[in-house]
Amino acid sequence: MAEITSQMVKELREKTGAGIMDCKKALQECQGDLEKAVEALRKKGLATAAKKASRATNEGLIHSYIHMGGKIGVLIEVNCETDFVARTDEFKELVHNLAMQVAASSPLYVSKEDVPEDALEKERRLYREQALEQGKPEKVIDRIVEGKLNKFYQEVCLLEQPFIREPEKTVSQLITEHIAKLGENIRVKRFVRFQLGEE
Repeated sequence: MAEITSQMVKELREKTGAGIMDCKKALQECQGDLEKAVEALRKKGLATAAKKASRATNEGLIHSYIHMGGKIGVLIEVNCETDFVARTDEFKELVHNLAMQVAASSPLYVSKEDVPEDALEKERRLYREQALEQGKPEKVIDRIVEGKLNKFYQEVCLLEQPFIREPEKTVSQLITEHIAKLGENIRVKRFVRFQLGEE
């Protein structure tokens, strides 16, 4: 079995932000393979993040972001569990990235749950009518409607949108990664986006 040196532990800590003992244990379990240890800690962190999702979030930041020389402005509130985490550079950077996401992608709601039922019903009706007009068979129409609704969520819900800096992950996945890294539940509470000249 490979000897686990303090340098290896230090390197793994820098890559993952995990605690010393967790890093040492992961390296031992992965026979000193750094990449495997990173993956193992990530999986463990994401599993832990899911457990943290129900914890109360009463701290955090309200952040403003102005874009295009004052033509677009965003105010966003992102909550976490402690003031200690709210003051970390990592949390501040996440909040800033989320504000940039709102500026660039113009979501209307934070999550799927925030979309009003009447707006969903209107979309469903529209997709159903389109499918019928295209002569789609009745038995596949529900599937088509669901598929289009998922696309609608990706356009209008912040958490469902592809993250502008890494489009292969959603904003929700980005937040989950930070929950795993920072060890606290994180939640986007609300945002407002202003665009010059927009009603």
